[in-house]
Amino acid sequence: MHRIKHLSIVCNLSLLLLSALSCTAPKTSAEDVSPTYTNALVDESSPYLLQHAHNPVDWFPWGQQALEKAKQEDKPIIISVGYAACHWCHVMEHESFEDTTVARVMNEHFVSIKVDREERPDVDNVYMTACQLLSERGCGWPLNAIALPDGRPVWVGTYFPNKQWKEILQYFVQTYQDEKEELTQFAARVNQGIAEAEQISPPTTELSFEKSLLDDLAEKLIKSTDKKYGGRKGAPKFPLPNQYEFLLYYHHLTKSVDALEVVELSLEKMAKGGLYDQLGGGFARYSTDSRWLVPHFEKMLYDNAQLISLYSQAHQLTQNEFYQTVVEESIQFVERELSDPDGGFYSSLDADSEGEEGLFYIWKASTIDSLLDDERTRELFKKVYDVSKRGNWEGHTILNQVMSLETAAADSKLSVAEVKSRLASAKSILFEARASRIRPGLDDKILTSWNALMLLGLIDAYKALGNRKYLALAIKNATFLEREMMQPDGSLLRNHKDGKSVINAFLDDYAFLIQAFVALYQVSFDSTWLEKANQLAEHVQIHFADPTSGLYFYTSDLDPPLITRKMELTDNVISSSNSAMAIALQQLGTITYNKTWKEQALRMVQTLTPTLRQTEQPSYYSNWAQAYATLAYPLYEVAIVGADYEQLQAALAGVFLPNALYLGGATEGDLALLQGKLQVGETYIYVCRNNVCQLPVQTLEAALKQLQ
Repeated sequence: MHRIKHLSIVCNLSLLLLSALSCTAPKTSAEDVSPTYTNALVDESSPYLLQHAHNPVDWFPWGQQALEKAKQEDKPIIISVGYAACHWCHVMEHESFEDTTVARVMNEHFVSIKVDREERPDVDNVYMTACQLLSERGCGWPLNAIALPDGRPVWVGTYFPNKQWKEILQYFVQTYQDEKEELTQFAARVNQGIAEAEQISPPTTELSFEKSLLDDLAEKLIKSTDKKYGGRKGAPKFPLPNQYEFLLYYHHLTKSVDALEVVELSLEKMAKGGLYDQLGGGFARYSTDSRWLVPHFEKMLYDNAQLISLYSQAHQLTQNEFYQTVVEESIQFVERELSDPDGGFYSSLDADSEGEEGLFYIWKASTIDSLLDDERTRELFKKVYDVSKRGNWEGHTILNQVMSLETAAADSKLSVAEVKSRLASAKSILFEARASRIRPGLDDKILTSWNALMLLGLIDAYKALGNRKYLALAIKNATFLEREMMQPDGSLLRNHKDGKSVINAFLDDYAFLIQAFVALYQVSFDSTWLEKANQLAEHVQIHFADPTSGLYFYTSDLDPPLITRKMELTDNVISSSNSAMAIALQQLGTITYNKTWKEQALRMVQTLTPTLRQTEQPSYYSNWAQAYATLAYPLYEVAIVGADYEQLQAALAGVFLPNALYLGGATEGDLALLQGKLQVGETYIYVCRNNVCQLPVQTLEAALKQLQ
């Protein structure tokens, strides 16, 4: 395979410079003209696929039509994966996929398939794994694979400029003609590597759950933290909510001061940096620098959903008003810009507008001067939010808070209340002015898993802040997901757009929605949500389970098979679907007293325990660490039964008790753990573990004492 080795050397430089940069910039056009070209993507609903529907490349969506065409015509396949908010995806489209010379080669010699990675993460996962095996370096989007007609990859890369992309195409045209047998043998080896990636075997003996392992994982996470700016050391910096949720959980269990300090530092720096929209609320996807100043400006639902949960939990623990503000502003952002009237939430906002990244969000000092008439307020705002003539990014200013309100008050000889009032007034003026700018593009598809994360965020916000509006939004979203995405047989669909739900759901859709329905039960005591969660869990057990490992495949056995059936094990910006499923089953099994689910969760965590013991990078297993913690420190079951349950339920919900699960109501209902607990004319709290309860109490203070 000397040709392939030579090509990887040629392409390595551009991989080093440009791979893994994903972020935003779909093309927009106001011209009302008939397109010159139209391909098979025109009938798709994905905004990302539709952006390519009028390329001269004869694109197909992923599916049997394209795969059969490749086999019948004996042509290799190009699989190009991206998403609507991906900057380099659109650069490559403009440079190469709109080029008729490039399109001619692709159309004549290949079958070309476009994939929205958010709709089809299963396809993305297969070819991303191939990229990581072949490139031996970080991979990102756009992800471009060249595969045999049966879909097995022989080469995978990311972004390439027009000239290099043409060279790659010509190289594989010639190689497929001259060395097909060698390519086939190479594809077999790559496919074996894909199949073996993240494979895991269960331990041969039953393992105990040792508290010392949590100490070790927490210590490693704490040591890896940037002590000045929070987050991981170096750049780029991604918010990693499940990492900080684990550290909050660990602090609750052990009272570790270091764990809490790491979380508080990271949360403060993220929300005061340019990563956070200081005017409109909400977080961008990640920061390109080490101090959270310069984001890739796209805003994703999944980031904001998880960060709303994280800041809500931090507020429960610390009662820090700053965290409350971040939660409230972030929910306002989601309501304002990512909400469907029927109750779903859209996927993302692009980084670019008018062809420039971040243009919607950045400022010139002169513009701010012209908008803020009051000199004292103007100078105060500029001082607090780092506004200068020079700017802090390419001659412009990304608003970020560089001065505390207390320091600003002392410098300006104003009270803190007056500083807050003046800054709020200035923000309102600038926000209104910004609203007249051309807005970033919206990806308005609704994804089940991301909506489930947002549902969890709203529930966490309701628990922390007691705002019933958040509970109403949560119930509206849950009702939408149950109505539009859940099928009578307990299966789910992944994607909803323009009134239609399509694509069989994947494991993350089920895992996060089970967790969300269980969480919704705990704040509503409406057992309907537990019934729905149990129905979903049963479907997963039948159609996703791997009897060998005790874990779950990412895809259902009802779906057309890909070249290999993969599992998702490592936690990243979003928790892995298996770790989320382990927690979901543990919670559902505990509340419903379903031993099958609890035993399955235990088996899953035991399978990962050797990995947890060996890893030097626990951030890739931080949600697994939370699952482990629920077994090393068994969960509390807190039953609240009686006519006045709502007041006690709300009071307990406001306290940070991540290792407690709640059940109850005005009556005993059907749950086994509630039987025999109703006392006529009284409302009692029962604090239990493994269905063994302490003496019932009637006040929040008494219950908290038992929960210590």
